[in-house]
Amino acid sequence: MQIGKSSLTHFERIGGDEKVRALVQRFYQLMDELPEAYGIRKLHAEDLQNARDKLYKFLTGWMGGPQLYVEQYGHPMLRARHLPFTISSAERDQWLLCMNQALDEVVEDAALRKELSAAFAKVADHMRNREG
Repeated sequence: MQIGKSSLTHFERIGGDEKVRALVQRFYQLMDELPEAYGIRKLHAEDLQNARDKLYKFLTGWMGGPQLYVEQYGHPMLRARHLPFTISSAERDQWLLCMNQALDEVVEDAALRKELSAAFAKVADHMRNREG
């Protein structure tokens, strides 16, 4: 019996561990490379390895794969964890710029790109904690 796309998790549809790692790697490369992302880049440590590791673990579980982040750190509590950082519409948009470009470059399935982009937009908008 063949499994239809709708019954697969986003983690399975993206291509599993290897593709999630590639997405995270490209996302942070873009954050380093794009002048338009300077605002969010300066919110991160100089060495992005810890951020890469946490985002990889979070996205793996968020997309329906193993709950690596929860196992190591507990509930993500994304908004609470981001409160120490100024996140306005500008930072949200910079984050989405990097993530959407990474999605375009890493994810072959156009429908999946669209679904993930829409979901990321909701999460990124929820992270805003400052006007503007």
